Amino acid sequence: MALKVGIVGMGGIGNLHASCYKNDALAELVAVCDVVREKADKAAEKFGVKAYYSLRDMLANEELDFVDVTTSGYENGSWHYEPAMEALAAGKHVLCEKPLSNDIAEAREMVRYAAARQLYLGCNLNHYFTPTAEKAMQYINEGRVGEMIYLLFKMGFHGGEETYKFNKSPRFNQPYAHMKAFLTHPFSVMRFFCGDITHVQCFAKRPGFRQSAGDLLLSVNSVHVQFANGTIGYLLSQRGDCVWGLGGWWSCELAGTKGTFCIENCLEKLTYWPAPKPGVKYPLGEGPEPEVTNTGLKDFNLTFPTRIHAFLEDVTNKVSPELLRSSGRDALATLEYIQAAIDSYENGGALVRPHPLPPIHGDPLTERI
Repeated sequence: MALKVGIVGMGGIGNLHASCYKNDALAELVAVCDVVREKADKAAEKFGVKAYYSLRDMLANEELDFVDVTTSGYENGSWHYEPAMEALAAGKHVLCEKPLSNDIAEAREMVRYAAARQLYLGCNLNHYFTPTAEKAMQYINEGRVGEMIYLLFKMGFHGGEETYKFNKSPRFNQPYAHMKAFLTHPFSVMRFFCGDITHVQCFAKRPGFRQSAGDLLLSVNSVHVQFANGTIGYLLSQRGDCVWGLGGWWSCELAGTKGTFCIENCLEKLTYWPAPKPGVKYPLGEGPEPEVTNTGLKDFNLTFPTRIHAFLEDVTNKVSPELLRSSGRDALATLEYIQAAIDSYENGGALVRPHPLPPIHGDPLTERI
C-alpha cells in the first residue's frame, strides 16, 4: 500500500518533491501546507490535493504516514525544526530538506527525539543517489580502489566580480550561510565514500568585491580533514566568486592504492584509473587506460526522485531506523563537520575534532542473523 504523505513548505523545492511523489507508486500525496495561503492553494490545485495553512490542521485532518518538510528560513534551514518536531510528536515519520537545521543544537535534538520515538527521520542528502556514485561505490566494494589515500572535493559556481549580485536578504547575508546551506552536500558525499571525519581545519574568506558591498558571507571555504579510516581529505567551495576550472561545478576524486576515480558534475561523468601493473612501464604522466562512464545526465533535479524513492523503499520495507539511508544522523554528521569548520575558522585555523555522533545500538527485532 502506498505511503500517504503531506508536504510542508510549497516553494520550489516543495513542488519538486510533490512531483516526485505523484510519479512514485510507493507514495500517495494527499495534502500540501504553507503559511502563505497562495502557495498552498496553487500547489493544491496543481497536484489535485487539499491545501492547509498550518501543520496542526493538516495533522488533525489527514491520515498521514509521514510529513515532508521543505520549508526554508535563515541559512536555508531555520524553519525545519518546528514542523519536523511537531510531526514527530504526532507520531509521524519525517523527511526533511537539507540542512537538517541551521542550528546544531536543534539538529541534535531532532535526531535524539526521532530515535526516542522510534520514528524515521530522513534528510534529502541527494547528491550520492546517482548512477555515478553507485558505480563508484561498486569500485570500492570490489576492491578496485584498495586502501584509500586521499579525497579531493571541489564544489562551486562559475562567477566573478562582474557577475556578482549582493543578496541583501537577512536570511542569507550571514557569515556562515554558505557553509550551513551548501557544505552539507559535499560533506555527505565525502562521508558516503570514506566514513566519519575525525579532524577538521578550516580557512575562509570574503573576496574584496563582497567586502566593498557590505556582504557578510564567507563564500570561499578551504577545509582540510582526516577520516577515521586514515584517509586525508580536502574540500574547496566557493559561491560564484571566480571562474571554476576543471571538474565542472562538482567534482570528487578518491585515490587508492589500487585505483582512483573521479566524479564530475554530480551525476554526469565517472572516470576510473586502475593502478599500473608490475613490469609495465609508462611515460611520465601516463598510465593504464581509464574506464569512463558518461551517463548523459546533466539535470541535477533528476537526483530528487531517486533519493525520495529510496526513503519510500526504506519506510515501506520497515528497515531499522538506524539503517535508514540518508538518515537524520547522517545529516547531523555533516552539520557537526560544518560546526567544526566554523570553530576552526574562528580560532585561526586551529585543528578541531567534531562533536561525536549519537551511537548506533541496533535493533534485535529487525537485524536478526
